[in-house]
Amino acid sequence: MNKIDLSIHRALNQAVKSLPGKTARLDAELLLANILNKPRSYLYTWPEQHLSQDQHQSFLIAINHRAAGKPIAYLTGHREFWSMDLRVTPEVLIPRPETELLVEVALKQLPETYCKVADLGTGSGAIALALANERPNWSIIGTDISTAALDIARNNANTLNLDTLEFSVSDWYRDLPDRDYQLIISNPPYIANQDPHLNRGDVRFEPPMALKSGADGLQDLRQLISGASRYLRSRGWLMLEHGY
Repeated sequence: MNKIDLSIHRALNQAVKSLPGKTARLDAELLLANILNKPRSYLYTWPEQHLSQDQHQSFLIAINHRAAGKPIAYLTGHREFWSMDLRVTPEVLIPRPETELLVEVALKQLPETYCKVADLGTGSGAIALALANERPNWSIIGTDISTAALDIARNNANTLNLDTLEFSVSDWYRDLPDRDYQLIISNPPYIANQDPHLNRGDVRFEPPMALKSGADGLQDLRQLISGASRYLRSRGWLMLEHGY
């Protein structure tokens, strides 16, 4: 792609040639729409609209990063989860659609009345925020060992005007403030340290501490399961995500 002003239509067509895979067109459209701060529909409505030199240069850089495999979510700084627009950065795991199952199960199994909930390893805050959005009368705390992740989670809560939950630093149960939760929920690291999948796709760019969990991938799951009884009420729930 030459560094000259281009129409949206031409810029997209040239970008697609630089991107691999079946999602090349979608990736290019998402990146350009983000740079223009417009919805994707704008690209179809105004295909002959020309990009400024700065816009074109930013698009070139984004396309090069995407061609190298960097996730769209990190390039745009956003990811949708539970119909919420969440800010994400390389400091947090990218929320994925399958994690919404945790939210669905929690909402189904627990009453709509007051519940006390801890989301351990909250990252971007996706699970805690989704629960708070659906159950504003629940008391929810999201914890993480990473202060950078907690900054992202708090930012998301403020942007979404969800002020019924709190975030705090804790290494799993170590600094959890209470011991009477009705639900402890988590999407913990569950990939073995030497798993070849860590060298493929988006996970190459995600924080290793949010992915790796010992030689067999079960280190954090063991800790969460063995400690849960000390922090749950009688008949409380422990809900954990795990890969295959």
